Amino acid sequence: MCEKVPRLLRFLFTIVLFMTLVFVLLHLAFWMVFEDPAAPLSSADFWKSLWIGSRFDLRIAIIMILPIFFTGWIKWFNPFYSKYHKYFWLSYLTLFFSVIAMFYIIDFGHYGYLGLRLDVSALRFLQDFAISADMVMESYPVFWITLAYLASIGIFIFLINGLYERCKAQPTPSYGYMKTFLIGFIALFLVVFGFMSKLSQYPLRWSEAAFSSHPFAAQFTYNPVQYFFDTRKNGGISFDKDEVIASYEIMADFLGVKDKNVSSLNYQRNALPMFERQTQPNVVIVIVESFATYKTSVDGNAMNPTPIFKALADEGYYFKNFFTPSTGTARSIFTTITSMPDIGKKGTSSRNPLIVNQHSIANEFKGYDKSYFIGGSASWGNIRGILTKNMDDLRVYEEPDYAASRNDVWGVSDIDLFIEANEVLKQKKGPFISFIQTSGNHRPYTIPDETYGFELSDTKDELVKKHGFESNEEYNAYRLMDYSIGYFIDLAKKAGYAKDTIFVFWGDHGLNGTPGPEALKADGHSELNLGSHRVPFVIWAPGLIKEPKIFDKVISEVDVMASIASFAGISYRSTALGRDIFDPAYDKSEYAFTVLHTTPLEIGLVSDKFWYKMKENAKEGSLYSLQSQTPRVDISSENEIEAKKMHDLTQAIYKTLEYMVYHNQREHLRD
Repeated sequence: MCEKVPRLLRFLFTIVLFMTLVFVLLHLAFWMVFEDPAAPLSSADFWKSLWIGSRFDLRIAIIMILPIFFTGWIKWFNPFYSKYHKYFWLSYLTLFFSVIAMFYIIDFGHYGYLGLRLDVSALRFLQDFAISADMVMESYPVFWITLAYLASIGIFIFLINGLYERCKAQPTPSYGYMKTFLIGFIALFLVVFGFMSKLSQYPLRWSEAAFSSHPFAAQFTYNPVQYFFDTRKNGGISFDKDEVIASYEIMADFLGVKDKNVSSLNYQRNALPMFERQTQPNVVIVIVESFATYKTSVDGNAMNPTPIFKALADEGYYFKNFFTPSTGTARSIFTTITSMPDIGKKGTSSRNPLIVNQHSIANEFKGYDKSYFIGGSASWGNIRGILTKNMDDLRVYEEPDYAASRNDVWGVSDIDLFIEANEVLKQKKGPFISFIQTSGNHRPYTIPDETYGFELSDTKDELVKKHGFESNEEYNAYRLMDYSIGYFIDLAKKAGYAKDTIFVFWGDHGLNGTPGPEALKADGHSELNLGSHRVPFVIWAPGLIKEPKIFDKVISEVDVMASIASFAGISYRSTALGRDIFDPAYDKSEYAFTVLHTTPLEIGLVSDKFWYKMKENAKEGSLYSLQSQTPRVDISSENEIEAKKMHDLTQAIYKTLEYMVYHNQREHLRD
């Protein structure tokens, strides 16, 4: 049977299988050498790690043969064309193997030294190459390692040459055009499928290695080559400890740290809730896509696009000065889970494997069933890692889990997502905390075929643009989102769990765009481009809130998990920025940090009266009044004391965040 396969494919696919096997064996060797016998992986974690890891291994093996695969069909590039072609391609394969082998050697040494897989931060050792080289020479059996390395290359050359000669000696079958095309298509499919490693909209990503809260599971899963380049692509956050220390007193006061310790840089707060609950309430968190405050009915938008959401706000707690640190959904999810703004410079922090391990207040909901619903895939933005790594026993529901059909690129429609979530939640017996991430308020603004009674509005674009919408399509998307929320609430009421549940709604971010003249009249923040940060935050809990209230205080998305825990009557530990918005101790320091991901970053701080903005590391910035008729005028020179105060806090938060993203792990928590 194999003789009927072209010898080029026989040669290449044998290499792929062989190299994948070698990588898997190295995975097992890593496990045998480095697993802690006192805290072993569970059987389920072991096999899942090995399965995911072997798919990463397969990808690297496929990358190895890609140049030959895509050029070898051409006679003048075929390794079997002449002895010169043979030597060229075998030299390439040997060089590739040598580099990979060196990666594994350094990776094993790096983990043995630091307990971490090889990542881009290891390049810092090259800055003091002589010292680093001496350390390696004195710490490791370099002679024997070098000997083993050279021996492995020699064995590879012997095996690859033997495989080449074996394939060359086999007859080359002759095919017609159709059969040649079919074989080529099948081969291409196998290569692409092997590289993707899954039948999905997204390929296998590093975040899928972070499926377990066991710290060794992800380490065991990673392929060192892919992990290194993932961290090189998505890293970029570094800190200066001296600057962190200099900012400590300001930050400790801002966060309310009682046990101050600048030596250990202690930021931990063991917080008691502001509310006492006789029973454990359920919690449903709905993160609404692109939900700018000025486009909603709660802010008085005359188009009244969200009457149902306004009704919930009128019956609950509405926080009118709520700000997300940045724009972008993946950044918002990172902030929600970690209680820290995303200050990543090379893509979103959810894509950075170096900081995937974070303590989340959501994990303080002990005894709660945890679930996360997304209409598409959690591989989008690599948010899967930040979710599953940091919330124990979290069940993530994605497009393949639903009976509903796909609506557009973002998966099932939001109204179907709510229906699917309700089907799961109404079966729960104990308390649960569930996240529902919507996507309908996003291009292409696809209205599903089945809207369960929702009626489209045929409003002229000229009118909706005056009130902040770019088109009637966007306006209808907002209206459908509002209708979907109401539909979900009705389902929850019918299912019987609404009265025992805290429903929390906020936008993952707002939008700037063109607010329109009427929207600008209603929301002066938009003139300063704060429209992309200001979103509505509503807590609706029919069984708990007896006196609805509108809050004027300035709060941030970093505060949501601490505040939800407090409202649910749950004590928690926090080593990040999140503060309880119900705690009166923070009433005199109400600020929201903002970051615009330009080069360099533009960071800022919003108060009840001002927005202070500066470039990262700048010695001064600009101060803008939120209550002025000319809000874009810098008034820092007339308000030097306020500008200095906000500058110092902005800089302190930023410098602390650079450190905090690497020191917010649950392993650092104290009871």
